[in-house]
Amino acid sequence: MALQNLDLEEQEKLEALKAWWKDNARFIILAVLAAAIAFAGTTGWRWYQRQQSLEASALYDTLAKAVRAGDAKALRDAGGALTERYAGTLYASMGALAAAHFHFERGELKSAKAQLQWVLEHSSSADFRNLARLRLAALLLDERAYDEALALLEEKPLEAYAALYAALRGDVLVAKQRPTEARAAYQQALEKANGAFRESVQMRLDALGG
Repeated sequence: MALQNLDLEEQEKLEALKAWWKDNARFIILAVLAAAIAFAGTTGWRWYQRQQSLEASALYDTLAKAVRAGDAKALRDAGGALTERYAGTLYASMGALAAAHFHFERGELKSAKAQLQWVLEHSSSADFRNLARLRLAALLLDERAYDEALALLEEKPLEAYAALYAALRGDVLVAKQRPTEARAAYQQALEKANGAFRESVQMRLDALGG
């Protein structure tokens, strides 16, 4: 009798399980599929990112070699490929900054500014954007585009660049013949600067009468 009752209980449980599966199978299958797709998507995305990084790294190496060799065509080709196909990588920003310096050294200021502007608009790195903004403001100062330079330097930089921004703002204000404001900018730079750069700022401040 006990064995018979056990068989009946197991049969009832089996029937209940079948009924539950019938009611919920669709949802379980969908959940499993969703998890599988999510896993495959994550794995695929990581692979894609690694592949992008490897390809961008190779192009950046080509660009760096072109810079050292003074090969403008190779630099343009590698730089163009980086910014067009791998804009989301740091290598693209590094390449644009290197290209900007290359053009600046050759007096090609329009091309240099275009590269720096690209970094400002597309780089995912705040450090690179800060550096590009600083270099672009310095170029504008050389071109006597003082108001444009000041507009760039109004952007609050990362702390690591605060002294450089303030000092360059002081240089622009000196060029605009606004010594009082320049002095205040140099004082601000002194509060953030250290080492040889601090001495440089102090010399500029002393030249304005302290």
